[in-house]
Amino acid sequence: MTEGPLLLLDSASMWFRAFHGVPETITAPDGTPVNAVRGFLDAVAQLVVKRRPSRLVACLDFDWRPAFRVAAVPSYKTHRVAPQGGETVPDLLTPQVPVIEAVLDAIGLARVGVAGFEADDVIGAIAVRDRGPVEVVTGDRDLFQLVDDAKPVSIVYIGKGVRNAEVVDEADVTRRYGIPGRAYADFAVLRGDPSDGLPGVPGVGDKTAAALISRWGSLDALLAALDAGGDDGFPAGAKAKLAAARDYLVHAPAVVRAAFDLPLPRYDDGIPAAPAHPDALIELSDRWGLDSSLNRLLAALRSVTTPVTGG
Repeated sequence: MTEGPLLLLDSASMWFRAFHGVPETITAPDGTPVNAVRGFLDAVAQLVVKRRPSRLVACLDFDWRPAFRVAAVPSYKTHRVAPQGGETVPDLLTPQVPVIEAVLDAIGLARVGVAGFEADDVIGAIAVRDRGPVEVVTGDRDLFQLVDDAKPVSIVYIGKGVRNAEVVDEADVTRRYGIPGRAYADFAVLRGDPSDGLPGVPGVGDKTAAALISRWGSLDALLAALDAGGDDGFPAGAKAKLAAARDYLVHAPAVVRAAFDLPLPRYDDGIPAAPAHPDALIELSDRWGLDSSLNRLLAALRSVTTPVTGG
């Protein structure tokens, strides 16, 4: 049987989307909303059935706004900071996250986070170190920076929902943005990303950013050309805008690029054929009314761990 990919889940991206995509009327027996829990479990089940992974890791944000990124670009995610500090999270979602994590533990699926880092960093570090193939499930385009056809690493992009997931490789990045397939991070630095509070270079939009990255291949090469003087290859007016934003261009990559060299903990990325802690899983299922979602997920996991016998 051909070995399937390592499936890396951008977990917070998935449970936020589940929370907003599944009605809050989906509740536990006591009336507590479990829409994010049920939606997340159903999404994982669908992904396992469709992507047929041989290994799986749920990657976590242990710090949603790391200090090193704020030091590089102080506006990073400032619009998401709650009045009392911390990230702004819907009140009805917050208590559902520990339930999701407890279910993953009871099943025996790996959860990996690293203090001081985001899930993007964990995903990037695992992806570059793994032998491949790797598929990253996310609704965050920042992770397009990981696509690598040689390894291969691809993105299962769920921006339009899991049912409409799109597999993104280098050719798809080029088609979408007109840039080299592995150049998304540098492109994002130039054009900015309001959803993360990343300002970009004032006056440089998608088309100019794509032209600059296509011309020089990387932000480092672009900065070298800027420092060397001369106007060859720069779109009209772009050189002055880049020069004015040079300090930003030096520091912003630390915000956009995944921190590949972070220290990963030990973990088992294997997919269990049966729950690791069945009694705990039954208790969670009864307490939160998860029978149908858990049955779908457990069936999906069995389908990729049961050997195929020849006839």
